[in-house]
Amino acid sequence: MLSSMNASIFFQGGTLVLRHVEPNASIPPPFQFIKGLWRCEAYHYPSIRPWLQENQVRDDVPRWKRLALNLHETREPHDYQIAALEAWKQHERRGSIVLPTGAGKTFLAIHAIYEVKASTVIIVPTISLVHQWYARLVNAFQTEIGVYYSGEKLLQPITVTTYHSAGDLIAASGNIFRLLIFDEVHHLPARTWGEAALMTPAPCRLGLTATYPEEEEQTNGRWRVDELLGPTVYNLPLRDLVGQQLADYRTERIRVNLTEKERVDYDAAYATYTGFIRERRLRRSHGPHWLRELMRLSAFDIQARQALLARQRLLEITWNCEGKFVVLDELLREHAGERILIFTESNAVAYMISQQWLIPVISHETGVAERKHILDAFQNGTYQVLVTSKVLNEGIDVPAAKIAIVLGGGSNKREYIQRLGRILRKQEEREAVLFEVLVRKTIEEGKAQRRHVRKGDPSRY
Repeated sequence: MLSSMNASIFFQGGTLVLRHVEPNASIPPPFQFIKGLWRCEAYHYPSIRPWLQENQVRDDVPRWKRLALNLHETREPHDYQIAALEAWKQHERRGSIVLPTGAGKTFLAIHAIYEVKASTVIIVPTISLVHQWYARLVNAFQTEIGVYYSGEKLLQPITVTTYHSAGDLIAASGNIFRLLIFDEVHHLPARTWGEAALMTPAPCRLGLTATYPEEEEQTNGRWRVDELLGPTVYNLPLRDLVGQQLADYRTERIRVNLTEKERVDYDAAYATYTGFIRERRLRRSHGPHWLRELMRLSAFDIQARQALLARQRLLEITWNCEGKFVVLDELLREHAGERILIFTESNAVAYMISQQWLIPVISHETGVAERKHILDAFQNGTYQVLVTSKVLNEGIDVPAAKIAIVLGGGSNKREYIQRLGRILRKQEEREAVLFEVLVRKTIEEGKAQRRHVRKGDPSRY
């Protein structure tokens, strides 16, 4: 027992602080004596509660509210959504659920909020997703929903915020939420973003993603999702839903050649770039982090700087390859009248396509109102084609699209799955098609070949 009968614990700026406890008291980990008080990170709250009760420490941490929610969703959850939610409940309402894009992760989260019936914060990667979640939550619960980001800060018992703003919100008010939901949880391992999960005492935690972070994405100073939120409690592969809740699909690779001039320029840049990498043995010495090391060296090493510029040059050559735009024109003619999404690897290419083919473009520079107008017009058929770089990779609902054209085979596995997911939401019995246009005998082709895709990947030559 503690010597003081007045001992209490409270939340302060992302930490839990013991009050009226002597410096020489026998206090177990994870508490540390810092600045004259015993403290620990707030995410330890569930694990230390038994000790608090055993030692009769008054608990002033929780400030979350019990909510009298009415669920106005008329759709019944699918069997796999029920199973996922049950698995999460079995793990004390902690852990991540991995479902393919289009499988209803937001719908599942709404049922999780209804299950907990307490103050909840949802953390998402973009402002567009803040607005999308806001609309879904208002419709589901028909109550006031808070939004907290750079442009608007309105706190409610159910609040949606961004990864960028979550740290400030949690530091100030982290103990008012009982349920913490991270959408697109593969972003969480980033050092600054993971701190939001560290600073809240929320006992209920849910991570949602279609692409759970790989092991190497959770090392070298990055957070581990299972330590912050709990284990992966449910994982449903894409192949199990295709043809049922998701549309049937096929993928088709179209390979093009560089022009003579493009090939000369590419080979020269490639020689400079790979020559430096081999000479310094960066892949051997730094493994998967060799590119980060190249960027570090480029700040003070002239040869490293030349190699980095050469790499950028060869990427630009593949992104702007003339053959890709010939194929793009053919595909747009072949599928005229269809709703088509075009993905590029750079904003410059996206805007060039927009000007040449008179296609609306969405980039990180597109304002919220303009983005909403474009997506609404695309959805209702006013616009048949939409071009983007990376901002539509995740989260945005575009169920009308059934054809995606990816101008570049350099996408990693996560980007590829996210882009495929944009066209997999089921609409009637139509097949979705993803065309991947890449350049022969380039690093772009090599990346695409190394990427593992479960479903067959036929090629068009």
